[in-house]
Amino acid sequence: MSNLELIGKKLGMTREFYVTGQSVPVTVLKMEKARIIGLIEKEKRGYSAIQIGSGNIKNSKLTKQMKGFFTKKNTEPKKILREIRIKNITEYKEGNEFGIEIFENVKFVDVKAKTIGKGFAGAMKRHNFSGLRASHGVSISHRSHGSTGQRQDPGKVFKNKKMAGHMGDKYRTVQNLEIIKKDIEKQLLFIKGSIPGSKNSQVMVKESIKNINKSTIAEKIEAAKKAKNIADKKKK
Repeated sequence: MSNLELIGKKLGMTREFYVTGQSVPVTVLKMEKARIIGLIEKEKRGYSAIQIGSGNIKNSKLTKQMKGFFTKKNTEPKKILREIRIKNITEYKEGNEFGIEIFENVKFVDVKAKTIGKGFAGAMKRHNFSGLRASHGVSISHRSHGSTGQRQDPGKVFKNKKMAGHMGDKYRTVQNLEIIKKDIEKQLLFIKGSIPGSKNSQVMVKESIKNINKSTIAEKIEAAKKAKNIADKKKK
């Protein structure tokens, strides 16, 4: 089940206290239960995947084609449809549901969400430029980005040049975020630190693709307790 991902909603931030008094900032995510809508075979499409749907939507808001699609699949309408590539689709069946339990033994996850849109921003805000000098002949252009091109050869501005422009409102993935706590009844995930996006924005969560060997906060506290107990026994 490690390849699966869940779609949820960012509720906001709070903090979690440990027995040691340590305070950890956490982001609370409300995860939606996902249903397998269809199986995509490699012979037909060139790759194997499962199609999942999550979130409820009114029947009146569907197009005629989508009404026919969900009727054919014999399932209630879903707001979001996504494909997840899977090596072996024989493990999955149409109609199966899964939720937060897929992260039961998972310590670290990758989170993908759309960043908050900032509108048109200058080079200093957008790319962390220093700007020009405050005095010594600089006039009206203190926050400008300076020269952008060349004089004669090649005499143009290269693509991807860091300049002023539209900032934010792009999908970004943050990797290796620690799961602090899970509430299976309410389908809540408590993830350490901040994640992209505003409150109530859509978030995609899946098990970390990198092999992480670092310890979680709970494991570090447990290790410190054991070390303290051993030290106390030696003193006696």
